[in-house]
Amino acid sequence: MYEGRDFSRLSMESKQDWQDGELGYFHYALSQTAPYLNSEGVTILREINEEIKRRGGLKQREAVWTSDASTFMN
Repeated sequence: MYEGRDFSRLSMESKQDWQDGELGYFHYALSQTAPYLNSEGVTILREINEEIKRRGGLKQREAVWTSDASTFMN
């Protein structure tokens, strides 16, 4: 679940001031709706992509799973 500043607040700031999680979330959200974006939405998505590239990409977070059944047997 996304826990960060809402888009109306972020839209008032430079993409350089956005946190990685904010860039990642809105990149994903806008990419999923790309066929329906107007020209302003496409421009925002392009700016987000450019900022992600400028930072050298985003680090992918991976889930950690354990199969240690003893954890649940107490």
